[in-house]
Amino acid sequence: MALTPSTMLALGTSAPPFSLPDVVSGQTISLDTFRDKPALLVMFICQHCPYVVHVREELARLGHDYMGKGVGIVAISANDAVRYPDDAPDQLKAMAHTYGFPFPLCYDESQSTAQAYTAACTPDFFLFDASRRLVYRGQLDESRPGNGKPVNGRHLRAALEEALSGKPVSVSQQPSLGCSIKWKPRNEPAYFTRSSA
Repeated sequence: MALTPSTMLALGTSAPPFSLPDVVSGQTISLDTFRDKPALLVMFICQHCPYVVHVREELARLGHDYMGKGVGIVAISANDAVRYPDDAPDQLKAMAHTYGFPFPLCYDESQSTAQAYTAACTPDFFLFDASRRLVYRGQLDESRPGNGKPVNGRHLRAALEEALSGKPVSVSQQPSLGCSIKWKPRNEPAYFTRSSA
């Protein structure tokens, strides 16, 4: 299976604004939803990708651990649900319930939010500090389906701890790897390459 890596958006980039529906509550979630949070984690995921399936329980654990520390967390799915119905809002809602996601899971139907963040794969992670400047992007940890390494979120967790303490993020930043975002026809952004799953 071919893999798509993160684009590794430039550190220091301001968090792009968004306004998206949460597939569970129906409420609109935006940057302003998290205005008082000391850090913001934006995760691009989907329901069908085996690389997300591999880490979804850790995503739930991480959400419970760090929302309890005040971090704002939102997951976003941007896949074309016409061609990939497993990633339609009702399927995303079922996944959120099954795995007990404590964070909102939003559907980016227009794919404009994914493009604004230069999201390229699922999963893809973007961590912003209190001023909403990008301080970490890339992988959750070194685990991939079949490589035998533990799913423990250690890279992202280390970045979250440093961001919460106000320290510069020192953890090595490696691209996430996963299935490509499933772009709608003629909606594929320039940064995306076709060497993807």
